[in-house]
Amino acid sequence: MSLAKTYTRAQVGVNAPLVTVEVHLSNGLPAFNIVGLPEASVKESKERVRCALAHCHFLFPEQRITVNLAPADLPKQGGRYDLAIAVGILLASGQVQNRQIGDYEFYGELALTGEVREVTAVIPALMAAAAAGRCCYIPKPNQMMASLVSSGVRKSVVSLRDVWADLGGQNALPYDEVMSCPEETQLNAHVDMSEVKGQTAAKRVLEIAAAGAHNVLFLGPPGTGKSMLAQRMPTIMPPMQLKQALETAAVYSLIGKEIDPHKWRQRPFRSPHHTCSAVALVGGSSTPRPGEISLAHNGILFLDELPEYERKVLDSLREPMETGMVNISRAAQQVDFPARFQLIAALNPSPTGCHHDKRSTPEQVLRYLSKVSGPFVDRIDLQIELPRLSTAELQSGTESESSASIRTRVENARLVAMHRQGKENALLSSKELEKYCGLPQGVADYLANATEKLHLSPRSYHRVVKVARTIADLSKRDNIALPDIKEALSYRAFERLLSQLIR
Repeated sequence: MSLAKTYTRAQVGVNAPLVTVEVHLSNGLPAFNIVGLPEASVKESKERVRCALAHCHFLFPEQRITVNLAPADLPKQGGRYDLAIAVGILLASGQVQNRQIGDYEFYGELALTGEVREVTAVIPALMAAAAAGRCCYIPKPNQMMASLVSSGVRKSVVSLRDVWADLGGQNALPYDEVMSCPEETQLNAHVDMSEVKGQTAAKRVLEIAAAGAHNVLFLGPPGTGKSMLAQRMPTIMPPMQLKQALETAAVYSLIGKEIDPHKWRQRPFRSPHHTCSAVALVGGSSTPRPGEISLAHNGILFLDELPEYERKVLDSLREPMETGMVNISRAAQQVDFPARFQLIAALNPSPTGCHHDKRSTPEQVLRYLSKVSGPFVDRIDLQIELPRLSTAELQSGTESESSASIRTRVENARLVAMHRQGKENALLSSKELEKYCGLPQGVADYLANATEKLHLSPRSYHRVVKVARTIADLSKRDNIALPDIKEALSYRAFERLLSQLIR
């Protein structure tokens, strides 16, 4: 037949819209045209496909070849369409016959030798193909990443000739096996909370943050363990659920980064340098790519030396911190990336390191801290100041509590919250706060007075209630009590420091 149709998928953020590859052979002068809004990398597939067919000893039709990539209004880029185009030409020219061709999807870039090379964003494509009930042909190098997707069926291929032999029934390829994911993921054994000397209050804050998915700000002079504590936050957090791990793996597949199958349920920890741009942090460029906040999806984003970041870079985080998504808008398309991360920020209380050393005036300290905007700090639930450690604490030989024991309490508290409301406490809406975080009259009156005295915004008020709800869960209390509110109000160190300087 002179008309053939195959299926593949494009990459639009973490979505994989279906692309129908229509190949038509007609009489006339030999020509090879690709239509359907292809970019330069797709147009160049003509030469890759031609050489791959010739090298694999297939007949390249000396006819007018028209390839249409539908839908025509969806931009196509990359070499992921090569395999689908080559199979379409083989079908249209009668060199392979398969009546169930509509049940397959093809992904892969072709080398000039006919070898099928790996592509990016294979996980979103496989998830979409599984929902559509189609079998996928994928490059062999993508096999490990693809094995994370438990749904659907797929076959790994090395060359174009393998696909031809399987479709023609001459040499059937085996279906790929799904990776058996262990129930217990391997956590980072190189770091542990027991290595941190002192800082009991900061460890308590991290425990509350891990249990309720709250954001944290560490305020303290250099050498007090801010970075050390932040790096150990993933060790006290429960492993990701399979759905969460797959969401995070899908983001990493967009940039072609390999994932360790033994640690793929461990929460990511991203620590970008303070010189990074807004595009690197949030995502973007002419071809939208995920930024650091999306790579930290379901994990930790650690921003050290917070005032050293450009103010507009920090303010670009405000919307993703609320919505858990980031929308990249460009003239050609709009792309959504997931960005449900926990923020841990660290900063020195003054440009000289400590606001008590008398090397900087209150005006200089205030100017330094003003680099971080109020609306940004308003979105951080837990703010704590870390004191300098005494020599006795540094030389103490007693080990503090391990990450494993803290993680047990965190997991229990999260189970309570999930059973009660189906989500972490930090994600509760205003309506859900009224339903699940009701305050007794005396406690409500105390919080109202504290709110007026501390000049808390409505957002800060709600975040204090959410933190108190997490503290009550850790204490195994059904209702929020006055000690929970008092402890939650004590974690407003940044605001207290600003009020002292303004005086």
